[in-house]
Amino acid sequence: MKFSPTLPTCSPLATPARRLLATLALGLCFCTGPTLAQQAAGFQPPSPISFGLALEMGNLDQAREWLDAGLPPDYQADRVGTGLMIGAWEGNVALMELFHARGADLNAVNDKGEQALLLAAWKGHLKAVQWLLEHGAQVNREGYAWSALHYAVFAGHAEVAEYLLKRGADVNAQAPNGSSVLMMAAYEGKDALAVRLMEWGADPRLRNENGQTALDWAMKYDHLKVARVITNPEEFIDAANRPKADWGVARKSEKVPAEIQRLLEVRRAMEAKGYDLSRIDQRISAARARYARLPPGARDLPPAIGLEISASRANPQVQKARLVGKPAAPAAAKKPAAARGKATPAKKR
Repeated sequence: MKFSPTLPTCSPLATPARRLLATLALGLCFCTGPTLAQQAAGFQPPSPISFGLALEMGNLDQAREWLDAGLPPDYQADRVGTGLMIGAWEGNVALMELFHARGADLNAVNDKGEQALLLAAWKGHLKAVQWLLEHGAQVNREGYAWSALHYAVFAGHAEVAEYLLKRGADVNAQAPNGSSVLMMAAYEGKDALAVRLMEWGADPRLRNENGQTALDWAMKYDHLKVARVITNPEEFIDAANRPKADWGVARKSEKVPAEIQRLLEVRRAMEAKGYDLSRIDQRISAARARYARLPPGARDLPPAIGLEISASRANPQVQKARLVGKPAAPAAAKKPAAARGKATPAKKR
């Protein structure tokens, strides 16, 4: 299994997307709560999408209503995971408290093997991390597994990483593919974090399943400050004098372009309401094809997509939805320096 660091696939709604979807999410909250008739006939839980949207919007009243009607405390949404996990991901301590009081498992895992503590650490929610550990969440995991410290370091949350270390996090924890916490700092060029990890006893000699060390990654991704921190001067000079090709091709992970992320969020909300998805699926396919033709640096363009929901006063339950806005125009590619009549400087290593 090859290691390819990526953002978690349960990435949250961006702030603009929250505003665009607020009307739709509120509609979900009103229409999916259990009625007296439903309770009498046996509670029907909300769909995973409706459940996730309501909790991501922070609707505690709806969550409490579902739980009162018999919703299992570890019921999982279509992404992120349980209600407690969504609270950790959003930094919503009140939501975590609600589900914990109803018996939610602090150490439950989602379909990607992530726990609430990992999700809070990834987002840098220190208060959520503190709450979880104070209430009994496990700071370390058995065997080879991604840890909260891996996630905090990879995302660059130094304060969260420091707190985890003080609470006993294993500085030499290794992921399923053997990647160490120090390798996360090397991959992302977090030299200050690398210093702290070394001070806490991180072992730079640990290797992943491909035989690579943190130094290999630091050199591969041109993070020379990290390389200096995690090795002695002699080894660093030797590494710096080796041909660049020795370290392999650096392939950084890419975020989902903003326009496509927005379209996916709109699609998710439309699916929860039962709208026809054919047109938005075509829009998503077209956007993906367009971005695939762009150079990496021009792919994360400002989104220009929204969802307009309309209803008549006479019949407010009958709603119509349509996409508004135009796709973001690709940025003009810059001409090479030589084409502008300037000399192209030699690349330094």
